[in-house]
Parts: sequence; structure tokens; C-alpha cells
Amino acid sequence: MAAMSIAAATTCCSSSFPSNPSWHTTSYSHATRLPLPRPAWRRSLLAASPPARRLRIRSRTSASASPATAYDYEFTDGNGEVELRLDIGKLGIESSRDVFVDVDDMSILIRAKSDGTLRTLMNVTTLFDRVKSSETIWFIDEEQLVVNLKKVEQELKWPDIDESWKSLTSGITQLLTGISIHIVGDSTDINELVAKEIAEGIGYLPVCTSELLESATQKSIDTWVATEGVDNVAEAECVVLESLSTHVRTVVATLGGKQGAASRFDRWQYLHSGFTVWLSVSDAGDEASAKEEARRSVSSGTVAYAKADVVVKLGGWDPEYTRAVAQGCLVALKQLTLADKKLAGKKSLYVRLGCRGDWPNIGPPGWDPESDAPPAI
Repeated sequence: MAAMSIAAATTCCSSSFPSNPSWHTTSYSHATRLPLPRPAWRRSLLAASPPARRLRIRSRTSASASPATAYDYEFTDGNGEVELRLDIGKLGIESSRDVFVDVDDMSILIRAKSDGTLRTLMNVTTLFDRVKSSETIWFIDEEQLVVNLKKVEQELKWPDIDESWKSLTSGITQLLTGISIHIVGDSTDINELVAKEIAEGIGYLPVCTSELLESATQKSIDTWVATEGVDNVAEAECVVLESLSTHVRTVVATLGGKQGAASRFDRWQYLHSGFTVWLSVSDAGDEASAKEEARRSVSSGTVAYAKADVVVKLGGWDPEYTRAVAQGCLVALKQLTLADKKLAGKKSLYVRLGCRGDWPNIGPPGWDPESDAPPAI
């Protein structure tokens, strides 16, 4: 069954935009059979698509300095556990009784008493992933405070201690395994800005269907809509999505509004080849309301965007917060892929079988989406 991750965040255009929003998940599943019509001009649009590329992912160092504290630390990932080493030699700590380490499943607070003052050495409110807080071990090794944390997901490699933009962009690729990301929603501009930010961060190739369509036809989307209608544009974008469906490591920004293929229930056949993220502007006044609004959108199924794997709710929009929204997308995708570790492999199988429209209940190799006959075994 396909998992559905809902990331509900109250983001807005003012100074009240949250600096560290929370993200929530739930799940549902659905099936679809969507044969795709073949327009006469399909060949020219296919030719406009970029060639498949495999991009080299930038390596990251495991040792880092926390931007939230003045105390340097070393970080290492030892598979089943992670280790922090903080330099405390200059603090004049006399014994372990002057050190206080508070850990829960997703946060860590380290303080020490020095010269009669209780100092915060580290305060990470959101760890990269969950830990077994009851199994935390810490000790002083000469001039270093050493903290060992047991990971819940032992096979997940932590780039750093916190769930920062740098950590997410480095660590998410191990979960995506090359599967592309599709950004959908009512605004083409928002889709493109967020897609480009994600692509730059994780080392994927950014692709905008609007640019491919305009390059192939030598006219703007607005002109195309005015002369031939939104249905024609949506059909053309679906052809482009077909050509992109076999590509790896891309972040595809789709058209927003009625001219976009993603706004139509019968145009999701090739969108299911990647992880789809729905950017949905919300009128909710707080995070809980935004989450409930997202749940209702998905359960009602009244909009085609509800077919997406991940929903990110926005309380408004300002380009200044593009990275914050992109980070929310990566957080939700991380939660989604950790909740269903077979999902990436299932996406890959769906592509190998030709994106026949049988997502998420993939039929055997002999299944024909245009026939009502039982699939050949």
C-alpha cells in the first residue's frame, strides 16, 4: 500500500514565519488506471526533454560546528549509534556532577556549571532522527564531554546531529535512492522556486515543464492557453512528464492551475513515477488546523492534488521563505520514506514496468492497462 505523508506547517509572509516549523505525517492509499492519449505533436515535445543524467552528489564532512552554540563539537555516526564530543577543557568543570545532559527521542540539551554559572553547551530541539533516550551514555574523557546516542533507525546515516537544511540535503539522498521528485500545486512560480531550491540542495537536476513546453512550441504558456485552451496545455505537459518518468535524480516543477496535468485526475499516470509533493496554500490560523485541513483534502479526494505522496501546507507565500518550504518538503519526504522503506523500490518497479497507471496496486508484467482481460502471469 502507498503511504501518504502530510506535512502541515503554518508558514506566512510576515515576521511571524516560524523559524523551526513542525511537520506531521499520516497515511492513506488509492489506486488508479489512467491510459494516456497520444497527440500528433508528441514527438517534438519528447525531443525537448533533457537527457537522463546522473549527478555526482557532493560529499559532506561528519565533523562540524553548531551554528547555535559557541562550543565546537565533533560528530561521528557509528551505524547503530552517534557520538558527540564537546571540548570543555577551558570551562573549568571540576566533576561530572557539574554536567547536565537531557535527552528525549528528538532533542538534546547539554549544560554545564562553570564558575558558578550554568552554561548551555548545546541545545538541539530537533535531532536528525529519533534516538532511544533511555540508552544514552555520557562521560568526560580528559578535556572532552562524550555523549553516545542510540539510533532508532540504525541503518539511517546521520550527516550531523540536527535536522538542519545542510543535514537534510546531505542525508535525504540515501532514502530517495535516485527516485525523482515532482512538485505540484496551484502556483507555477512557487512550484519552480521550491523545486530549484531542493534540486540545488540535494544535487539533483532541476526541470521546469513550463520551460520545456515553451521551448518546444516557441510561445509562452499564457499565449498557448489563450489560443488553444487549458486542456491542450495539460495534455502537452502530460507528454513531457511521460518522457521524464524514466529519468533519475531530477526535481520536476509542474504547471500550476487548471492548465497543469497534476490538477486533473486522469493525468497522474507518470507523476506517480516519482515522489510527489503538493504545495498547498492554507487559510488555517495554526499548525493543528493546517494539519486537519490537509487530512480533509486527502480524505475527500475532491482535488487531483490529493493523489500526491506528500502534502506541505503553507500559511501564505513569500519568495524569502523558499528554503524553509523546501526544507519542510525534505522533512516530510524523510518521514515518508522511513515509514515505508519499500516505497522507493516500488516506485522504481512502477517505472520499469512502464508507468502503466496501476499505482499503487502494481500488476504483474503482463498486465495491459487498456484491456479488461486478466493480466497474463
